[in-house]
Amino acid sequence: MKTEFPSKSEITREWFVLDASETALGRLASKAAKILMGKHKTTYVPFMDSGDHVIVINAEKAVLTGNKETQKLYRRHSGYPGGLSEVRADKVRAVRPVRLVEEAIKGMLPKTKLGKQMYRKLKVYAGDKHPHEAQQPKSMAAAS
Repeated sequence: MKTEFPSKSEITREWFVLDASETALGRLASKAAKILMGKHKTTYVPFMDSGDHVIVINAEKAVLTGNKETQKLYRRHSGYPGGLSEVRADKVRAVRPVRLVEEAIKGMLPKTKLGKQMYRKLKVYAGDKHPHEAQQPKSMAAAS
């Protein structure tokens, strides 16, 4: 029996909306990463981007469990000696709440050119409105 691989013209992309309100951040991120990679489809192959577009709304209402709100650190480095910056999750949420969801999802995607291509199909919004109604996105439960 021969394995069938989809060609680029055969891949159909859909749009899904995930509501992050009252949802654990990790569960939301794993669900979104699965859709972005295309693992929910029967035509999934690890070396092709066959995933769908994901819109995350209410990102500011995503929940961090336990003491992560005050203990979790987001680090970045400027590239210069002593250039490490650490910011707690509660301060990140106050300044830019979308970043919590974006970084959680990005961390679950492949660390390759293919992963960057998948990440471009992610749209995250702090409120409950998004400008993608023309794509007719389907609503999907975030924690399932």
